[in-house]
Amino acid sequence: MMAGFGHGTRRYPRSRGRTWSRTGPDRATLGIIGVICAVAGFFVLGIILGPVAVVCGWLAMGRTWSGSRPVTALVAFVLGAIDTLLAVIWLAGAASPGNGMF
Repeated sequence: MMAGFGHGTRRYPRSRGRTWSRTGPDRATLGIIGVICAVAGFFVLGIILGPVAVVCGWLAMGRTWSGSRPVTALVAFVLGAIDTLLAVIWLAGAASPGNGMF
């Protein structure tokens, strides 16, 4: 009868080891998000989406260069770096003197 007063017979669920204990997206999801941001960054907001793709790719790789890397993470990292570089070059060209003249 004492189990009814807040002292349950089981405090923790049996399947605790099988449930998702960590928060946030997993590595595969981060790789896919990074690839989507990198591809979209070639068309719009490359200066923002490029670094986002680099960060997502880096986190999807497990923040290390050693070991096996998922292909999507590597693609997100490389395309994000290219996207960021092109956006910086474009901004530097747009800020140069004589912009749009001859």
